[in-house]
Amino acid sequence: MAKKTKSPVAVEQTDGMIRTIRGVRVMLDRDLAKIYGVPTKAFNQAVKRNRLRFPEDFMLRLTQKEAKALQVSRSQIVTLKRGQNIKYLPYAFTEYGALMAANILNSARAVPMNTTCGDAVGWTALVAW
Repeated sequence: MAKKTKSPVAVEQTDGMIRTIRGVRVMLDRDLAKIYGVPTKAFNQAVKRNRLRFPEDFMLRLTQKEAKALQVSRSQIVTLKRGQNIKYLPYAFTEYGALMAANILNSARAVPMNTTCGDAVGWTALVAW
C-alpha cells in the first residue's frame, strides 16, 4: 500500500519549488508529487505509463551533474552511501508538464486540479490552486 503525503503544500512553498534548469522554469518530480499528494514513486510510475503525453517540451530528465548540483543546493544535505551516486535521476516538468501530470493522476488533490486549471494555464494556475 502506497504511503500518502502528510499535508497539502502551502502556496508559499510551491513558489520556491520552481527552478530554472537549462534555461527553462521547471518543477521536480518530488515537488509535484508532494503538491498532488502522492508518493514520488507512484507519480513517476504514472508518468512512465503515460509517456506519450509528455513530449520534450513538457518534461526532461536531469543529468547526473544537474541532480548533484540540486542536491547540494537543497537546505537539507542528504548523505549518500557507497559511491555517492544518485540511484534515479529526477524528472523536471515544465508548466504544461505539471498540468498534464494532474490529468494522469487520480489523487484527491490532482483530480480537482484537472478541472480548475482548464482556463488558467501555467505556474500561476498551479501555485494559485
